[in-house]
Amino acid sequence: MSNKKIGKFPFTKGIYKDMYRNRLWTMRQYAGFSSVSESNKRYLSLLESGVSGLSVAFDLPTQMGYDSNDDMSYGEIGKSGVPISTPEDIESLFNQIDLEKVSVSMTINSTASILLAFYISLAKKRGYSLEKLRGTLQNDILKEYIARGTYIFPINHSLRLTTDIFEYCQQNLPNWNSISVSGYHIREAGSTAVQELAFTFANAITYLEAAKTAGIDIEKLTTQISFFFNSHRNFFEEIAKFRAAREIWAHIVRDRFKIANIKSQLCRFHVQTAGSTLTAQQIENNTPRTTLQSLAAVLGGAQSIHTNGKDEALSLPSEKNALSALRIQQVIAYESGIPEFIDPVGDSSLIDSMTKDMAEQVNAKIDDMLAKGGVEKLIQNGTIQNEISESSIKFQNDLDDKKAIVIGVNKFISKDQIEEKNKPQLAEDRLAIIENFKSSRNEKNAANALALLKEKAKTNENLMPYIIECSDHQCTLGEISSSLKKIFGEYSL
Repeated sequence: MSNKKIGKFPFTKGIYKDMYRNRLWTMRQYAGFSSVSESNKRYLSLLESGVSGLSVAFDLPTQMGYDSNDDMSYGEIGKSGVPISTPEDIESLFNQIDLEKVSVSMTINSTASILLAFYISLAKKRGYSLEKLRGTLQNDILKEYIARGTYIFPINHSLRLTTDIFEYCQQNLPNWNSISVSGYHIREAGSTAVQELAFTFANAITYLEAAKTAGIDIEKLTTQISFFFNSHRNFFEEIAKFRAAREIWAHIVRDRFKIANIKSQLCRFHVQTAGSTLTAQQIENNTPRTTLQSLAAVLGGAQSIHTNGKDEALSLPSEKNALSALRIQQVIAYESGIPEFIDPVGDSSLIDSMTKDMAEQVNAKIDDMLAKGGVEKLIQNGTIQNEISESSIKFQNDLDDKKAIVIGVNKFISKDQIEEKNKPQLAEDRLAIIENFKSSRNEKNAANALALLKEKAKTNENLMPYIIECSDHQCTLGEISSSLKKIFGEYSL
């Protein structure tokens, strides 16, 4: 029997002594559609259906710092999420939504500072108290270089913007999580469970070291850091992974950074079911997949969960399938009886053994990475990316050889028709919106704000107040990003 206690260091069994008995996990459904109005409609529908937090998906141009009317945006507008180019887009996105009452998560990285600025401008316009705003900004740029590729600036400048956000949120948004360090996208890129945790926590260490160098209170910062993990194929491995994550982080904070504050040691994390496990073939099979993955997240002690819709292998989920995905969580929460038990898996020798093995492997890998020069160096020489690529290739080979089975793909195969849904909004529509926006603003004020931002980018000052000023003066996302690009340059391998 394990002597580790719930709610006690190293929090392997859970970070709260009563876990879900007093408060369920946040059911945070991820959504973003080809138009701002359609996305807003979906958010209102989700809130009416019992969602307790919103999670915004942005399209690729927004993630890369391009306005919808930029030539570089052609063909990608609204495909992977909602297009945001102006502060007015954010205002329309959250129309009829009380931001003081709803927690909002934004999956955005390279342009995180700009989207946060738009959000703050909206809050000020509506008369909200910034201290009451609750939410999470992903703001995890390192995993973009590792797994996704939606980076803009060289690593050092990206880290500067990241730490600027840390500092600004500490001073102005005390209830806002200024970073969600993401293992999710690392796993989606093809990593193993061990690699997912190791690369995620190595990134987190890098952020804390950067913050420390910038003079930021890292004890306070660690109370605002959250994590974002993937719930994948192997049911028991995933439960063990979530448990190991809490234990590893608690030791990192206490032993590496010498922080005794219990709140700092808590590994609070959001979980999303694995998009990479969804299949376009026999999409009905995706429902039991996401059910098991959601259950693993609950048994693993997640603080918030998103369940993918069964049709997300084809496109953004339909409203019907998004609601069905939410119902999976609600059935687990209200019908299964699982939340009545503080630690449902108890002292399972299997889970305990897998947790121990996972933690040992992850810690060894983190130590090896740091000994080889740390995350920045390993990104620049391609070591981390190559490791993930090798793991992805191995799984594909196992799939081809039927060492790994995916129902409907390489076993129990049947022919079914695949239809594309949720057509993206036409570029012409976005062009008109942005042109109308610019025609109504004070061009001189916008130009002056952008000029000031470029001057401040040459200094060591925190850039968030100046990015917010650009937002207040109706500058677009592309204009702000381009201004910073002129000073920082662009990253290239």
